[in-house]
Amino acid sequence: MLIATNPYTGQKIAEYPSLTGRQIGDCIGDAFSAFDRWKNTDIGARANILNNIAVELREHKEILAKLMAEEMGKPITEGRAEVEKAAWCAEHYAEHAQSYLAEQVIESDAGKSYVCFQPLGTLLGILPWNAPLWIAFRYLAPALMAGNTCVMKHDPNVPGCAQALTDIFIKARVPNGVMVNLPVETPEVELAIRDPRISAISFTGSSAAGKKVAAMAASELKPAVLELGGSDPCVVLADADLEQAASVAVLSRIINAGQSCIAAKRIIVDKQVYAEFIELAKAKLSALKLGDPLDESTQVGPLARKDLQQNLHRQVQESIEAGANCLLGGELPEEDGYFYPVTLLTDVTPQMTVFKEETFGPVMVVIQADNPEHALQLANQTDYGLGGAVWSQDTSAAEAFALKINSGQVAINGIVKTDPRLPSGGIKNSGYGRELGPHGIKEFVNAKQVWIK
Repeated sequence: MLIATNPYTGQKIAEYPSLTGRQIGDCIGDAFSAFDRWKNTDIGARANILNNIAVELREHKEILAKLMAEEMGKPITEGRAEVEKAAWCAEHYAEHAQSYLAEQVIESDAGKSYVCFQPLGTLLGILPWNAPLWIAFRYLAPALMAGNTCVMKHDPNVPGCAQALTDIFIKARVPNGVMVNLPVETPEVELAIRDPRISAISFTGSSAAGKKVAAMAASELKPAVLELGGSDPCVVLADADLEQAASVAVLSRIINAGQSCIAAKRIIVDKQVYAEFIELAKAKLSALKLGDPLDESTQVGPLARKDLQQNLHRQVQESIEAGANCLLGGELPEEDGYFYPVTLLTDVTPQMTVFKEETFGPVMVVIQADNPEHALQLANQTDYGLGGAVWSQDTSAAEAFALKINSGQVAINGIVKTDPRLPSGGIKNSGYGRELGPHGIKEFVNAKQVWIK
């Protein structure tokens, strides 16, 4: 049984039946049976269906945003924006998939030689709870437009969101089996990964879980795309626009109550502007309103689960005991629900827990750098490599700095974000493969070489 719990109250709100082993096989069979028909569907017809899905998403925006607020605590204003982003993703691939997948002619000794991109088959997407719609469409939109059929195993935290997505596909008249919901407990996922009808796996989640998924997929010789954790650096150099840098750093750290893989997690500031930046950040963090995610004025909702709240508090306390200076927050709330206060830790060093581990919550960590070279060293002193940011009014110098940050993407004077037009993904313990953009749609295709005499 999948149990949905409201993180604002800590109370159970719904139960959903989970599938048995035989039912899992039947669901995968439905997607597998639909593959031949779907891959042979004209790409223009597939695009029309994706556009229909976008329409249904927008028509059900309020319902979907409310579900996210109730199941994982996302403020309803952020939930509406997530629905819009998911719809945009569907529309983007509906418009651009044909050009992304166009044949590539390559000169050789043939009369003609080219590469075409054909779908792999039935895919398994294993999704997290923190962006229930956006991450689903990051997986679904490019995979479906490439001609694959998709099995969606959503997180047990958000079974209502998974069912609502399934209903959206039905309302959009998506053919049976093209997208199949797989409501199962986490231990049952291995059955799906090892099912011979599954051709490849997309996984978004923690690095620890990603390693397990990668090992299973590799043992079955199945390709996988892994988007895992992050401890993204946000480097503020001495000549940065501090007001703007502080505003964006706070937004990046606090959006979704800090529960984002690509959030700015380690703010590394040149010592010349360190004190001034901290004052700006403290003022902006202090003004944020925590509360009921269904309240229009709430800016920071609760964490999704109690264990996440407890682990975040452990990380904060261990770092304070090691010498970090706590300017805001840092205390475990006594009220119901899984809130954690907006917290600001300064004078953090690489030996502290909040520097070494990924922090998944509204905790801003600020580290002082002696100079740009030291800042770069600190930025790269991590097992992760998802995203990064650098702030400087010298754009050329910032670009040179950005190229030396070891990560899958870097923003200069802006927020690190995912965008349907651009590839996203990590290196090191942040995973491998890319989602989105022209690169993402080619992860789950057969790049077939054709040689004609």
